[in-house]
Amino acid sequence: MENISIWFAFAAGLLSFFSPCIFPLIPAYVANLTGASFAGGKMEVNRSTLMVRAISFIFGFSLIFVVMGASASFLGQFFANYRELVEKISGFLIVVFGLQMAGFISIKLLNQGKQWKTNNQKPKGTLRSFVVGLAFGTGWTPCVGLALSSILLLAGSSDTVYNGVLMLAVYSIGLGVPFLVLAYLITYSLKITKQLNRFMPVISKVSGYLFIIMGILLFTGTMQKISAWLAILSY
Repeated sequence: MENISIWFAFAAGLLSFFSPCIFPLIPAYVANLTGASFAGGKMEVNRSTLMVRAISFIFGFSLIFVVMGASASFLGQFFANYRELVEKISGFLIVVFGLQMAGFISIKLLNQGKQWKTNNQKPKGTLRSFVVGLAFGTGWTPCVGLALSSILLLAGSSDTVYNGVLMLAVYSIGLGVPFLVLAYLITYSLKITKQLNRFMPVISKVSGYLFIIMGILLFTGTMQKISAWLAILSY
């Protein structure tokens, strides 16, 4: 099951970045991290400084996610004898998360969460960016929380702690790579974010459909069968 889960984790991280309640705020996040200002429709900042601090920021929230993955997998070992039940419950919840993300249902509880905020003080360096990344990882917004929760559910049903850690590390890579790319591009023009922002509703639905499919595969046990089939083909 881990082969499919890894790819799903990467896709979830990628789609999390482009979620409607996160992507439009990326320029403000980057400006806050670097102390940059906006002028002439672009961000005024030293690009090398921007990239170093952005990477430090990504390491910060990645550390939080990896620790979460390890914890989820560790707890999952206690329920090893009930793995089938755990997978069905996890699959059901992932489907619910997908329906919420695709806009088919609206559960108020799933829309609640701690929003990440920072003060107006300018960053003091890469260490501050790392600390802000830690805060960002622990106070993630609700819409990304649905994707993260789904990955944690998969991590909890994985065979080993290592697989859970790997899954969340891959999720962090999926989330971090586009962050770095866009952080660099908006130093040229903010029009890029405005153009991509038009596709947010579509991306949100695609994310929801992906989670619905993944949840159904996990609930029915089909994901294990597909993974076994892929494992045979790899030899």
